[in-house]
Amino acid sequence: MAGTASALLGDAQPWLQWGWIDRHLGEIGSAIGQHIELTLIAVGIGLAISLPLGYVAWRWKRWEKPLYGITGALFTVPSLALFAFLIPVTGLGRTTAEIGLVSYTLLILVRNIVAGLDSVPAEVRDAARGLGYGAGRQLVFVDLPLAAPTIIAGVRLAVVTTIGLVTVASLVGAGGGLGTLISLGQQNNFRTEVVLGAVLSVVLAAAFDVALVLVERAVTPWSRRGARG
Repeated sequence: MAGTASALLGDAQPWLQWGWIDRHLGEIGSAIGQHIELTLIAVGIGLAISLPLGYVAWRWKRWEKPLYGITGALFTVPSLALFAFLIPVTGLGRTTAEIGLVSYTLLILVRNIVAGLDSVPAEVRDAARGLGYGAGRQLVFVDLPLAAPTIIAGVRLAVVTTIGLVTVASLVGAGGGLGTLISLGQQNNFRTEVVLGAVLSVVLAAAFDVALVLVERAVTPWSRRGARG
């Protein structure tokens, strides 16, 4: 992908070559799309796993510390070490990358789900039970909606964290999105790819963070009214 990059070595090389960027817009767009896809799959699966785990940790407190311990241990394993451990089992490719990426979302999401459910006022739950709400109906229509701001805050953090980690996925043959640009740029000593991959990763993280703030405001309008009051 670097094209004529091999001839462009040394300190005289500009940080960004706009002509090269213009010629490779399709490949850059594909890398961005791949980066987004890997991120959304990881956070989506992580949320699907974390919702029941978070509920268990909140509902039965004896499970809280063990679940925090397991998810915390996964979170502290360096990404390269985790991928190296997984490769002999799942091989090179997207499966290995996604297992690693999902594991890093669990601690963040489980903690925020528990914190969100803890933040629901007891009097609101009492009122729901007084209206005849069963445990399941109360969870879906009362607890989760009121816990949504805290849960979405966890999703925001998980997304931003995952976007950074996806750049490492290129090392396990998953097509690491913008990480591929950074990797190729380093191999070819071509600054444009390295800088472009790094800058676009930051822009992507910021864009998703802003988008999720807007989603939070849209799905929890009562929280804004409460803040103004």
